[in-house]
Amino acid sequence: MNTFTKTAFIAGAFVTAIAANTVPAAAQAQEKCFGVALAGENGCAAGPGTTCAGTSTVDYQGNAWTLVEAGTCTDIELPAMADGTARMGSLEALERDIPA
Repeated sequence: MNTFTKTAFIAGAFVTAIAANTVPAAAQAQEKCFGVALAGENGCAAGPGTTCAGTSTVDYQGNAWTLVEAGTCTDIELPAMADGTARMGSLEALERDIPA
């Protein structure tokens, strides 16, 4: 192998190694999680009373979702509701904290 070929091979290997270490983090699986978004930070199509991303008006609105790391939705710690009932994220829309 000549010097140019060796240099190109090493550069290619270096780029491949960097890409292999960064792609999995960027491509990590995500899922919609309902009831965990703060007001104005929901994903698109949150439900009645919203039109698209960022239009929820209540923190933890049950029909508003945000993307979270897959498998973490129901483990997200949220403050309890005013009556002391625990809040949890859900993979399906919830009937709680819906603005009137």
